[in-house]
Amino acid sequence: MTIAISGASGNLGRRTAELLLEQVDPSSVVLLSRTPSKLDDLAAKGASVRAADFSDPAGVEAALAGVEKLLLVSTDTVGDRVEQQQAAIAAAKAAGVRHVIYTSAPQTSADSPSLVVREHHATEEALKASGLAYTFLRNNLYSEFQIAAGAGAVAGGAVYSNKAGRGVAYVTREDCAAAAAAVLAGGAEHENVVYEISGSEAITDEQLAALFAEVTGQPAGFVEVDDAALTAGMIAGGVPEFMAPILVGFGEAARLGALELVTTAVADLTGKAPTPLAEVLEGAKDELLAPAPATH
Repeated sequence: MTIAISGASGNLGRRTAELLLEQVDPSSVVLLSRTPSKLDDLAAKGASVRAADFSDPAGVEAALAGVEKLLLVSTDTVGDRVEQQQAAIAAAKAAGVRHVIYTSAPQTSADSPSLVVREHHATEEALKASGLAYTFLRNNLYSEFQIAAGAGAVAGGAVYSNKAGRGVAYVTREDCAAAAAAVLAGGAEHENVVYEISGSEAITDEQLAALFAEVTGQPAGFVEVDDAALTAGMIAGGVPEFMAPILVGFGEAARLGALELVTTAVADLTGKAPTPLAEVLEGAKDELLAPAPATH
């Protein structure tokens, strides 16, 4: 069984590759990247490294020659990635890939207020329609992203929230990578299955603010705001204008309960309980207390 990982030089793809190489024969692993030189160390461990760019479907098809199972790591080109990922799925099918594992988002739907969630839903539907075996790894929001959020909250004195008291089942990138590696190393039991990859509890922004304060010993209040105010505040704080609505959209999705589903998927797939958000924050205390970067 030849297994490929796209985006293998990215954070999630690389860590998944590292874990997979510990579980299977390295000669059966193909790593795809726009920058293959970044994977020289994994090539030295026996993996095959091939250049692949989703903007070049013919090149992707060639890179997937001989591959039976593909981890399709979603790209970060929000607004353009549905077309890219649909082309990658078509290229995989043309190359003879039999099973595609896709890194998605929690509880996807076509009418989600979050553009990111809608894009993941469209890609899932394209994969279902392809006739290929599929697995959806619906990764919740990364715990690691709350480190920068926490530093901002400590520096600014508060967490500003548009989630209306609903929670998020934050999960670490490490746990997501471990779950992906387990599926890649596994068998047909994972085909045509959806895994909601979550942490062990859903945490509200008010609880998050309390965690920031507890870990740092500094005050971090909690303020509820509407979407417009949160968007304006983010932009004023240095968040790029194109990114602010995307981040606010996660809060809109959270208000509908789309991010608070807690499952046992991480433990079921990896044999280990997910890492608590509090543990991640404790390990990043120095970063949480770092001065906020200048925005002008």
